[in-house]
Amino acid sequence: MIDSDLFGKVVVFDKLTRTSAEAAEQIGCQVAQIAKSIVFENTSGQAVLVVACGINRVDNEKLGLFKANADFVKKKTGYVIGGIPPWGYKEKLITYIDKDLEQYQEIWAAAGKNNAVFKTTFKELVEKSGGVAMAISFSK
Repeated sequence: MIDSDLFGKVVVFDKLTRTSAEAAEQIGCQVAQIAKSIVFENTSGQAVLVVACGINRVDNEKLGLFKANADFVKKKTGYVIGGIPPWGYKEKLITYIDKDLEQYQEIWAAAGKNNAVFKTTFKELVEKSGGVAMAISFSK
């Protein structure tokens, strides 16, 4: 589902943009400018959304999070892995925004499908997601 009211101008490609590398190639930007939305599960069984810089790898063990399976992700977000947007959920998710994204004026994020993206800013990511901007431990 692509909702232009939520995401503004959405760009849809013929090729997939499921990964940061695929998205950057289609858009023509740096992989680091991709805001990848990854859903994890915490010890209480809650969904936790981490919006990470495209070149970073989330150290979920250090954050106390567990990889979520595809069914959990779909149930909690309404979206499939590879198209998860940084906001626009029926229920509020615990959300962390990677501060490494702050250095880019132009950031691209998934728009609800595995071939659709939209342009945003760090400020908008934080405001619209209701997330906490923080330096999250990553392994590159």
